Amino acid sequence: MIAGNWKMHLGPAEARTFLEGLSLGDVPAQQELLIFPPSVTLASLVADPSRPARVQVGIQNIHWEDQGAFTGEVSAGMAAEVGATFALIGHSERRHVFGETDEEVSLKVTAAYRHGLVPVVCVGETLEERRAGRVDEVILRQLDAALSAFPAQGRVLLAYEPVWAIGTGETATPQDASAAHATLRRRLTDALGVAKAREVAILYGGSVKPANAAELLDATDVDGVLVGGASLDPESFARIASAGS
Repeated sequence: MIAGNWKMHLGPAEARTFLEGLSLGDVPAQQELLIFPPSVTLASLVADPSRPARVQVGIQNIHWEDQGAFTGEVSAGMAAEVGATFALIGHSERRHVFGETDEEVSLKVTAAYRHGLVPVVCVGETLEERRAGRVDEVILRQLDAALSAFPAQGRVLLAYEPVWAIGTGETATPQDASAAHATLRRRLTDALGVAKAREVAILYGGSVKPANAAELLDATDVDGVLVGGASLDPESFARIASAGS
């Protein structure tokens, strides 16, 4: 899975330009591609005739209620109605900039499943937590909160994104990524069983770019990447997707 999180970039007109410049000729047919645009771009991106059918579209954030007096929020049902198939939940910016809690992440996972969206649940430690040797403690706490909302059936993805490596130019080494992913996989196995745990793709996110994508994608237990800034350029995004061949 190669997923691009556009964050607060690329409105509808810019998204059309992105699609016009996107060439996937070198990307293996089995590679899953996914874009999380801003919510105002979501419907137009889904409906754009120039969007390759293999490029799936998700929403960057959802509220856990289906409707109500929540100014500025978007429900899972609304996202699904306009064509989103995935929901990014618990991104580090939601947690650390907007104060989203582990409990809210769990509620959002439940809402995503309720409306047929595949949740992509993000976990990751800050630099201070890493220096304190608390990586496993932090990411397992975040995972455990979301695990309680996982149904017996249904797809889910995880994204390990060390906060200190997001938008900083710093990148976890492939060994760092593999170690964290192995910790997450063990907990998934304990909670869900071997077969179900193997079905959960774990993506790495944090300053992924064409220059380091192949090395990260080759790392043990890394099933894909969640790309930030490098996903805003269609050539860059395609090169990263090709690196996973």
